[in-house]
Amino acid sequence: MFTGIIEATGHLSELKLQQGDLSVRVKSSNLDMADVHLGDSIATNGVCLTVVEKFSDGFRADVSNETLSLTRFGDYKIGQTVNLEKALQPISRLGGHLVSGHIDGVAQIVAVIPNARATEYWLKAPSHLMKYIPYKGSVAIDGISLTVNAIEDDRFKLTIVPHTAQETTIADFKVGTKVNLEVDQIARYLERLLGKDDTVKSESTLTTSLLAQAGFIR
Repeated sequence: MFTGIIEATGHLSELKLQQGDLSVRVKSSNLDMADVHLGDSIATNGVCLTVVEKFSDGFRADVSNETLSLTRFGDYKIGQTVNLEKALQPISRLGGHLVSGHIDGVAQIVAVIPNARATEYWLKAPSHLMKYIPYKGSVAIDGISLTVNAIEDDRFKLTIVPHTAQETTIADFKVGTKVNLEVDQIARYLERLLGKDDTVKSESTLTTSLLAQAGFIR
């Protein structure tokens, strides 16, 4: 589990096809590897990767075909800059929102608009994911926890302050850039509990009125 608060950036120093999927090496001069062990998880541009080999300046991980099919990893080149976050510890501050590192799909930047010292980014998301993206809700973009400030059809807006742009890869985003998208987990769980998930047949007695009475929705 992660928070979406980026700890460091790094770059992909090696991409190797290996028995049908991908092995990657990530290098970073800023990520503290002292407390990282084999088998630990590190979110890499929002993708939860398992450390299979550790170095003083980074780690190696395997990327499965499932991950390749849902993320941007299949398009990355050597030198690609990535956002990095080690897994959440129970004593850590939850500065962003609960992020699993399990990517739902890919979104694309369709507009970049300066607004005072901030910058507004409009993103187009797959239509089947828009129902999980509410106004003032949370999304993770390349692993960065961000707040949705507007929604229009299959697009949503993010407002990025200078500090976030400086500490992450967002400053490199432009119209046409594609990014890994993870929607808020709570929306997915509520859909399943309400029996509205098309992948399952549910006889749940949980209703929207019951959730409203409990204070979960208004």
